[in-house]
Amino acid sequence: MQNTLVTGCAGFIGFHLSRRLLEEGRQVIGVDSLNEYYDPDLKLARLSQLTAQPGFRFLKLDLTSGKETERLFLDHAFDCVVHLAAQAGVRYSLTHPQAYVQSNLVGFSNLLEGCRHGSVNHLVFASSSSVYGSTTQMPFSTRQNVDHPVSLYAATKKANELMAHAYAHLYRIPSTGLRFFTVYGPWGRPDMALFLFTKAILEGREIEVFNCGRMRRDFTYVDDIVEGVVRVMAKIPQPDPNWNSRHPDSDTSNAPYRIYNIGNSRPVELITLIELLEARLGKKAQKLLLPMQPGDVPATFADVYDLVRDFDFMPRISIEEGMDRFVEWYRGYYRV
Repeated sequence: MQNTLVTGCAGFIGFHLSRRLLEEGRQVIGVDSLNEYYDPDLKLARLSQLTAQPGFRFLKLDLTSGKETERLFLDHAFDCVVHLAAQAGVRYSLTHPQAYVQSNLVGFSNLLEGCRHGSVNHLVFASSSSVYGSTTQMPFSTRQNVDHPVSLYAATKKANELMAHAYAHLYRIPSTGLRFFTVYGPWGRPDMALFLFTKAILEGREIEVFNCGRMRRDFTYVDDIVEGVVRVMAKIPQPDPNWNSRHPDSDTSNAPYRIYNIGNSRPVELITLIELLEARLGKKAQKLLLPMQPGDVPATFADVYDLVRDFDFMPRISIEEGMDRFVEWYRGYYRV
């Protein structure tokens, strides 16, 4: 699989994945709309690192445009498509629902059509731990029911899984969905907790701590996410010969389709994260303790048994090591 399409290449995970693939000598075409959901300068800085490398070509493209997406697949042949472009963020979905409908539903529909007509060998797409919604059975397993989302963002990610399965069934497009758990690391998104906390603490501003810091998140370092994606890309899913229509297993299928969790499997309380960050910044946080926000869940915890079984891999980078790397990057990038 040498010719790869990465959507959302100027985004956090898309940038790290594209860089890894280029280092391995692959040809990468990256597309991104470069929208202004967060600081476009950060996206452009990521992109400048990619465009400096041989084997990379960037196309500014909005997947919500059916014509532009169709042209992309007419002009290029892709062995593998890794779809990371999406409207992210749970809280933003409470106030801007149409952004999620357009990007995560319309955009993904256009991409599926492109894969269908472009005879793509393998579609790997990003889902989210948010799909587990109001489920409280821990750790979260891909065999659990995920029909109770608590945000529109989560609902669109579950819809993506269903849409991909329909295309895998109808058109035999091998598809693998990956449920990412709270990704963090260098070049991260400015709307994520670690980034927000770091910026506020260094500037001497108050930080908002929801659920009084008792929320637990399965923080997963970006390099572990990328390693998982790369391994999944190399293994094209096949129909499961043991799939039973009377007792259907939700993470496999009689179509060439699979779903996996990628998470660190070591949840950390938000208040603990803040304490670890304070130690690395050498500065105490001013905390505004707030109740749980609409759309949030109290905890996430990934069951990665299937990932270990099928790919001999599970995330390994500890929260302490990952935070060291993030803070080092943040200080260097922002010169603080």
